Amino acid sequence: MAALTFGCFITTAFKDRSVPVDIHVSKVMIKNVDDFTGPRERSDLGFVTFDLSANILLTEQSTDVLHRYLHALNQVVLWDKIVLRGDNTKLNLKEVKSKYFFFDDGNGLRANKNITLTLSWNVVPNAGILPLVMGSGHKSLTFPESYEIAKSY
Repeated sequence: MAALTFGCFITTAFKDRSVPVDIHVSKVMIKNVDDFTGPRERSDLGFVTFDLSANILLTEQSTDVLHRYLHALNQVVLWDKIVLRGDNTKLNLKEVKSKYFFFDDGNGLRANKNITLTLSWNVVPNAGILPLVMGSGHKSLTFPESYEIAKSY
């Protein structure tokens, strides 16, 4: 049994899983909201609307789960999706609002020019290492200079 497990591991351990990723951002919004965890402080919330396309192949028989996520700014996860073996792994998302938002204690997001979105994924094998794969495309963007006044996202 150990030899079979090692065989499953060795057939996929050194495989290059990176694929081209296309990310397009259609809307970037920032709000300054009350932070109820401190003494009358306000904090920044950032939201992103994006298009995302990639064809991530999940062909190994020793793989059960694929966890893919869009992240930015010190590994802040904005969107994620778990895909099981047999599910469609091709991404073609249009006008998707971030599932999770940027949060800053204070005003550090306003006019921030250092934001890069990348798509990464983990391939969860039955045996072996848990590889973190980063797609070959990314998108850089800047948060606006002014806060959004609208009440809805």
